[in-house]
Amino acid sequence: MLAFILRRFAQAVLVMLTVGLIAFSLFRFVGDPVLFMLGQDATPEDRVRLTQLLGLDQPFYVQYARFVGRALNGDFGISLRQARQVSDILLERLPATLELAAVAAFFALAAGLAMGVYTALRRRSWLSQALLALSLLGVSLPTFLIGILLILVFAVLLGWLPSFGRGDTVALGWWSTGFLTLSGLKSLILPSITLGLFQMTLIQRLVRTEMLEVLRTDYIKFARARGLSDRAVHFRHALKNTLVPVITITGLQLGAIIAFAIITETVFQWPGMGLLFIQSVHFADIPVMAAYLCLIALFFVVINLVVDLLYYAVDPRLRIDRAVAAH
Repeated sequence: MLAFILRRFAQAVLVMLTVGLIAFSLFRFVGDPVLFMLGQDATPEDRVRLTQLLGLDQPFYVQYARFVGRALNGDFGISLRQARQVSDILLERLPATLELAAVAAFFALAAGLAMGVYTALRRRSWLSQALLALSLLGVSLPTFLIGILLILVFAVLLGWLPSFGRGDTVALGWWSTGFLTLSGLKSLILPSITLGLFQMTLIQRLVRTEMLEVLRTDYIKFARARGLSDRAVHFRHALKNTLVPVITITGLQLGAIIAFAIITETVFQWPGMGLLFIQSVHFADIPVMAAYLCLIALFFVVINLVVDLLYYAVDPRLRIDRAVAAH
């Protein structure tokens, strides 16, 4: 177990160093930061002085090592657009993105799991066919179009829900939450459905496929032969074994929800990190772009590591195979 964790941790460090290298390369290939900070009217002496101050006259590997060291301390420099610490800007936007991602992930997992189980156990019912047709729409329609359609129906035509923004928030220390206000909760509904719909359809179809495969196995037939009820067979035996591959997909989809919240936040003008990244690209705010890439990579690496450990803990075959290989 310890060797497995160390190997996964070493891979995670390698991935983060690679992403950090890509993010650091933005400073060299997406414009001149000295020009961004001083403007066109700066004198050559001012440019030389700022270049030395920023350490841009040092070799590439020295600059990269310095960038990694500062990043480990949460220091990604100053935003070229807002003239503030990038870490402070991200901390302001982080609660909005994480709350949206959490609600979208809960919606995708709960609805996808329930719909997947139902469509597997009631394959010939009209509701099962309708849910499968709905899943095709969720997979085929692009996210921005789903968001626009939801805004048109529920915000413009019916007027039930707000079409943009986060609503009223409550500050809990440095964290700002919309869970404690009615307008905050109403503002979460449309963007969370938009963000989680694609993942919900993937989970639904995966659960349905795995459930149908498990129901054909011999131990399910033996369980029925022992006289166990359908409820016990379906939920105590079949569903438990179905969840093993679902854990991996769900974990990876959680990282995708956080990363691809860019589109949803742009459509709904949700004040999160995704909208901040789009604005940073528009204004070529390289420090914010680099910090965002590193933070998203960190989310993916941590989630993937947790999923690997859960998979290792849930599936006893992995432990048995490794024990046999060790002997």
